[in-house]
Amino acid sequence: MSIRGVVSRSGFYAARQRTRQAPVVCGTRVRLRSVFEATGRSYGSRRLRQELAAEGIELGRYRVRRLMKELQLKPIWKPKFVHTTDSNHHLPVYENVLDRQFEQAEANRAWVSDISVPQQAA
Repeated sequence: MSIRGVVSRSGFYAARQRTRQAPVVCGTRVRLRSVFEATGRSYGSRRLRQELAAEGIELGRYRVRRLMKELQLKPIWKPKFVHTTDSNHHLPVYENVLDRQFEQAEANRAWVSDISVPQQAA
């Protein structure tokens, strides 16, 4: 089958002309990027769509998602809580009487426990 039967001649030349033209800077894209940056690069497509709707720019969620992908806008998740250890304090610290001697001569001479918080896999 020849190409002539699939696409009209005018359609072929119109498509070829469109690929030569520079992409039009869309005000929506500029506004989407500025809202994304203003929110600390943390908003996804749902919240960006709501922010744009509050400004009077009505877009669908999937269009916002496609524009974000085109503009390479990826939200950055910030950790909610960071576990840290502060050893520089004036609180009482108990003496280490066991001193890592876990094998005892008699039963019930030493009891141990673990109060550390397990870390989640990254």
